[in-house]
Amino acid sequence: MQTLLLDLDGVLYQDDHVIDGAVETLRWCKRRNIPHLFVTNTSSRPRRALVERLSSMGLSVSDQQMARDYLVANDATPLALFVRKATREDFEGLELLDDAAEQGAGSVVIGDIGEAWDFATLNRAFRLLMAEPRPLLIALGMSRYAQGSDGLVLDVAPPRPLLIALGMSRYAQGSDGLVLDVAPFIKALEHASGCEAVVMGKPATEFFDAAVRKLGASPAQTVMIGDDIVGDVGGAQATGLTGILVRTGKFRPRDLEGDIRPDAVLDSVADLPQWWENRDS
Repeated sequence: MQTLLLDLDGVLYQDDHVIDGAVETLRWCKRRNIPHLFVTNTSSRPRRALVERLSSMGLSVSDQQMARDYLVANDATPLALFVRKATREDFEGLELLDDAAEQGAGSVVIGDIGEAWDFATLNRAFRLLMAEPRPLLIALGMSRYAQGSDGLVLDVAPPRPLLIALGMSRYAQGSDGLVLDVAPFIKALEHASGCEAVVMGKPATEFFDAAVRKLGASPAQTVMIGDDIVGDVGGAQATGLTGILVRTGKFRPRDLEGDIRPDAVLDSVADLPQWWENRDS
């Protein structure tokens, strides 16, 4: 195993503090020259803000967004964006559909908009998907739940319009308790419109394949470490990666009672170097 994918929220940091040992683990990666990428389904804030926040916490990460690359490559404009106002900057330079329009979208992009979801908003997304020619439905992630939410859906070249969702978590852990995330709304739109969302985030195989290609590696050479038994571990293993689960973030003991069996379970990301060295030996 030569390359590494790391989840962010719940693995490197939680709320406003860095997980103990996370910075040291990243330094170890650099000393060992281990190629690595940070993969997250978060769409509640723009990538720039996320990078700046992590930098202020002492975590140095790069700003890469495979979802935008996909939209450009597949000429999926104009975009009907269902994302928070701040997150719209991630799509600057791309043709956007008027926020009141109910037809004419090349793709429908769904993100974490929290309490902004209401019947009128959901119904507008539905009408966009039903218009001819039909757009693509794209979701930025398929996590079941999170401390923070997000995800992205992509489709290769469907005959229908593209519905793009910036997140497929079922619900998230807010400061006041669990809250619904993107996935319930994506599922409702899929059911009503007959469209199938393509996931540009975890646990989609296409997402992991794209990340591995960016590292110039193969799935068999790559380790994914995360706190989500389905999105991180299950998605990685289904793509041929090694999946490691940490007991931080959204981890719950019942995660170990299901059908997905992690290749390793660590107390935290701080234990990754020792596990890695033991595997190498």
